Amino acid sequence: MTAVFVEEGPDKGAIWHFGEPNKEQRALEAGTAWADLSHLKIIAVAGVDRLTWLHDVTTQHLSALPAGEWVDVMVLDPRGHVEYQFLLVDDGSTSWLVIAPDYCEGLLAYLSKMIFTRQVEVRDASEEFALLRAPGAATALGGPYALVPRKELAEMRTAFGTHAMQVGTWALDALRVAAGRPRIGFDTDHKSIPNELGVLGGAVHMNKGCYRGQETVAKIFNLGNPPRRLVMLHLDGSAVVMPNPGTPVENNGVTVGFLGTVARHHELGPIALAVIKRTTPVEATLTVGGVSAAQQVIVPV
Repeated sequence: MTAVFVEEGPDKGAIWHFGEPNKEQRALEAGTAWADLSHLKIIAVAGVDRLTWLHDVTTQHLSALPAGEWVDVMVLDPRGHVEYQFLLVDDGSTSWLVIAPDYCEGLLAYLSKMIFTRQVEVRDASEEFALLRAPGAATALGGPYALVPRKELAEMRTAFGTHAMQVGTWALDALRVAAGRPRIGFDTDHKSIPNELGVLGGAVHMNKGCYRGQETVAKIFNLGNPPRRLVMLHLDGSAVVMPNPGTPVENNGVTVGFLGTVARHHELGPIALAVIKRTTPVEATLTVGGVSAAQQVIVPV
């Protein structure tokens, strides 16, 4: 089948689908699919202090991270808002950070500024390595993933293609939405904090030392609830055109949040992630761009 490419946004240039998105989703669920994610950027962090240093400047517990284990990581601003989100794996000598192109330059600048006297080296390794979603049963982070030297990329694509079906971002996003996994820039805004996104205990480790923005996370976790919460919306499937990300979510004509990633799932139909006010009744039928939507709880009320 002919590949259809993403034309705009952080995934611009990536393959969107091959004309059979439902078949692609089923292949992903069966563990018989792979995807080319080589449009994503790679940051390399080397040096003997890399893991303890990354542990200190991010939300994740990384000081004793085993080699080969993939984790989801965030960097918060001083007020606890989500500033960066990336995947990380360590190979025993270097930590590899995978991030969307729009955020790479900013994260590089932040990390470089935070080195001080630590023995670490940070560089953009996007011309050296690329990411593939490897064949196999889906992991909690949407993997399994393979970090591949770019000089071996063509060979690895051929090897994966021999045994598995290549899929695009449509299928990956559909399964991500169904799993309730938010993605920065798609399901967040400038006010988003980890507590409202369902990432506590995942990308945000709850038993580690201080990091930038931790005070906000801990205060809300211990003393109250976040003002908003992430939900999955089941959109009315009779609508021909689905609303765009960013469309206001309304309850009886009153705006209560915004729409994030929209996907068509092969079993669930049209679904989306959205961030809405915590006080919005769970049983309320919401409206998004004229399309009715029922909620499925991700972050408890």
